[in-house]
Amino acid sequence: MLYDEAVKQLDHAIELIGADGNKLEPGKIERLNCALVKAQEIVTELMASLDFDAGGEIARNLFSLYNWFNRELLQANITKDHARIRAVRILMFELRAAWQEVVLKTSAESSGRAASGINIAG
Repeated sequence: MLYDEAVKQLDHAIELIGADGNKLEPGKIERLNCALVKAQEIVTELMASLDFDAGGEIARNLFSLYNWFNRELLQANITKDHARIRAVRILMFELRAAWQEVVLKTSAESSGRAASGINIAG
């Protein structure tokens, strides 16, 4: 859900900024800021939820990536840089898709084990 909301906020920011941040309408600046700050808050929450003991190298790599996301979003907010927002959005969407695949595979494996573990016929 956090990934979904982050992608949604980044899409909104991209829509507001348009292809050229230099021509950003004054009325959109505050809404753009809010969308980017919300995305940063979500990334920060993802960082805080990492379990470095259980996650090991994956958790450390995700932490580094999330840290990069936040720096890019901060710079994008300051400079109104469309390309930085889009880069974070693309990677965030790919992470979301990867986690969805993990959840689906884990669910399928769990369902298969539960069904094969029961022998009613005796």
